[in-house]
Amino acid sequence: MKEEEIASEHTGFRLWRELGRPKMIVAPMVDQSELAWRMLSRKYGAQLCYTPMLHASVFIRNEQYRKDALTSCNEDRPLIVQFCANDPEILLKASVLAQDHCDAVDLNLGCPQAIARRGHYGAFLQDDWDLISKMVSLCHKNLSIPITCKIRIFLTVEKTVRYAKMLENAGCQILTVHGRAREQKGPRTGLADWKYVKAIKNAIKIPVFSNGNIQYFDDVERCIKETGVEGVMVAEGNLHNPALFDNKIPNVCDISLEYLDFVDKYPPCPLSYARGHIFKICVHSLQKHTEIRDKLGNSKSIYDIRTAILELQDICKEKCQKGDSSNDMLPLPHWVCQPYVRPAIRHETEKAQKRSFESSDALKNVTEISKKKLKKLFKKHGQLVNGMTPTQEQIESVLKMEKARTKLVYEKCSKCGNPRGERCVFLYCKSCCKKRTKEISLSCPRHQNNKTTATEFILQKE
Repeated sequence: MKEEEIASEHTGFRLWRELGRPKMIVAPMVDQSELAWRMLSRKYGAQLCYTPMLHASVFIRNEQYRKDALTSCNEDRPLIVQFCANDPEILLKASVLAQDHCDAVDLNLGCPQAIARRGHYGAFLQDDWDLISKMVSLCHKNLSIPITCKIRIFLTVEKTVRYAKMLENAGCQILTVHGRAREQKGPRTGLADWKYVKAIKNAIKIPVFSNGNIQYFDDVERCIKETGVEGVMVAEGNLHNPALFDNKIPNVCDISLEYLDFVDKYPPCPLSYARGHIFKICVHSLQKHTEIRDKLGNSKSIYDIRTAILELQDICKEKCQKGDSSNDMLPLPHWVCQPYVRPAIRHETEKAQKRSFESSDALKNVTEISKKKLKKLFKKHGQLVNGMTPTQEQIESVLKMEKARTKLVYEKCSKCGNPRGERCVFLYCKSCCKKRTKEISLSCPRHQNNKTTATEFILQKE
């Protein structure tokens, strides 16, 4: 071991060495970095993976949630379990339950979504440095494994560097820096600023991973060269091409089918996770072939997803044989893995056009339906166009068409007022009928519970 490595034996560099000096890392992604996806990514060059973000409080109290979250295998290492939390004791308890199943735990300080704002975790903790310091310090002192952190930047380099130093002093062993502020999300995502990442790397003495701006394999080496970080974490780039770290650009159908094989090999994988991955991988092809997109959206099983992909594969092979690139706006044919670029923010005039519907004076007279639902009805009946300000006549016409379209009117339960069963002899809803049949030990044709029907009972009485 080199002298500098010996000197840093008790720092995060010891952890980094024990993890195998990873340079290519799969990010923690909610509902996306499950075991099957991690194993596929490892096959194609990922050297370290994170679990999806886990809620520490739910992890403690829900045994099934905990069991599903910790689903792993011997080959799924090195592995870091990530938590979101806003209470030091809860984070510690959750980490203790996880520490025998991973190589480190990570505190999420980077999630910018609205749910994180409501729950007061992720990037919305970054204004409470005392709380963050207590959480990291408590875990650092009491866990048998290290704690790491993932952050977003502040608006200034100076404050971001102070933030990173605070985390280092609290006991963070590896710091992942997402080079975007918490306001940069959705259509406002923009580019990550590697200048901030480099400033943090130069200011602290623990390993740093960079997150953001990785779309192709060349970006990994470029990021390490420009920032000096120990590793590069990838999220969306990995979702659109799980073979990115292996410098391969596979066919979307081939890699999708291979992922589904991993789903079968490494259960359980919720259907929604698998469907979400296929939509990400095949996003450009599905925009071209919307009939396959609809089949995927309506899929009820992994078999249904596989069938849709095989159908897409046949379509794409036919296009490949004809040499049809199918989309001049993409750098590559739509049937190979490539990044997805979010649409730019709409111009203010377009936003004003969107608001024009809500600003109509005619809507003030509509009381029986919400503006949101009325707008859906306009779209449904093909009468809504951009910048439209509906008139009273148009509103009445749409409401009339919707009313005429409503074919079924439910009769009310004679006991509680809820919709009743059409063939219930008591004229009750299911719940009321169930209670009644228990009282008299009978059932009815609509809500069968016993051998003797209520109809027979009534006939007997007559």
